[in-house]
Amino acid sequence: MPTPDFVLELRRHIGTMPLPLAGVTAVVVRGDEVLLGRRSDNGALTPITGIVDPGEEPADAAVREALEEAGVRIRADRLCWVHQIPRVTYANGDQSDYLDLTFRCTWIDGDPYPADGEMTEVGWYPLADLGEVGDEMRARIGAALVPGDAARFEGGAAPA
Repeated sequence: MPTPDFVLELRRHIGTMPLPLAGVTAVVVRGDEVLLGRRSDNGALTPITGIVDPGEEPADAAVREALEEAGVRIRADRLCWVHQIPRVTYANGDQSDYLDLTFRCTWIDGDPYPADGEMTEVGWYPLADLGEVGDEMRARIGAALVPGDAARFEGGAAPA
């Protein structure tokens, strides 16, 4: 489902005004490969992404999105990056401010396929060759590949 029902309902009330949303990125790793899909809206090659539903745990959202978008079962292993994405303005004028929570995830089972229409193709790509992946998504993948358990956070410095 491209736009969750709760977002459509909020848009009825606020129109195109900026809407703060929590989003997730599921960087699904299997050996030396990462799961990527080609987005149907802009053709970009990205990891699995999506919006956290009201009351939903972000790690559960990452797992849900992988099943909905790619037909695969995964486990969210750890939070690796929390950052604010610059404001997105869609073609219809809607504005959204996403707080992205990037998770490193492990593939459990399932052959990836474009399950819900948000992706035109989905598959495993070598981590050593991410040539088509844009800088923002490459940074999310990179954050998920950093060893250790600590999450990376942006900001947080005391004002001067």
